[in-house]
Amino acid sequence: MMMQALPEIHIIEETHTELEPMHSVIIHNDDVTPMDFVVEVLKQIFFLGNDRAAEIMLAAHVKGSAYVQSLPKTEAEKRVQHAHQAASLEGYPLHFTMERE
Repeated sequence: MMMQALPEIHIIEETHTELEPMHSVIIHNDDVTPMDFVVEVLKQIFFLGNDRAAEIMLAAHVKGSAYVQSLPKTEAEKRVQHAHQAASLEGYPLHFTMERE
């Protein structure tokens, strides 16, 4: 009777990496940045649909600020920076902030 060799088994330990804290991105109203530009920034940088982007823009316009979305900290920072750069290139004072959830 021939013995079959058993495959070697390696145990892989799970490593627990800490997830980044989530941050809420907030858009702030100003009296200079055109509404259509704000909607485009929300669509292109925050990947929102046209209707949702328009809702957020109008909420910020009426209330002074509005919640955009929640993202991990580094992703939120990246998108906020990108939005500020896009606005700056056009000469607009569009402003976003982040709040830890």
